[in-house]
Amino acid sequence: MANAKILAVKEQIVEEIKATTKDASTIVLFDYRGLTDNESKELRRALRDSGSDYKVYKNTLMKRAFHDLDINLDESLEGPSALAYGSDSVAPIKVLSEFAKTHPALILKVGVVDGEVSDTKQLSELAKIPSRDGLLTMLAGALIGIPKDLSICLDLYAKQKEEN
Repeated sequence: MANAKILAVKEQIVEEIKATTKDASTIVLFDYRGLTDNESKELRRALRDSGSDYKVYKNTLMKRAFHDLDINLDESLEGPSALAYGSDSVAPIKVLSEFAKTHPALILKVGVVDGEVSDTKQLSELAKIPSRDGLLTMLAGALIGIPKDLSICLDLYAKQKEEN
């Protein structure tokens, strides 16, 4: 029989995983084996810069937490797994995908984006989406184009009227 203190600590960790998963709009499980300590620090820094983070939990505790939340990721929880999470739907995926390009030891396993389980193919597609700031910049550029084109048209019309 396990010690009551150990069970209490494990239950607290399960609750922490559930709270993290509920609060995050995206979670990604990845294999971190082969990353050096400096590479792990570099990854954590890159994730924090994007408003995300990651933690390493025991697979049995993550399975228990995901089971309580009705998320089935049991197949992906084989071998060492780390859990990346963030409030932005795309940021953790983009950071992990970019990091995996230069560090082949990092392998994405599966993700949960806005409550939907996503495999590695879907994660790679989501990594191609521009960031929120990039999308807002594109929208602003498109909105600026409308008054610009209107002013050019009005100027040409005014010049045409002056010639007549």
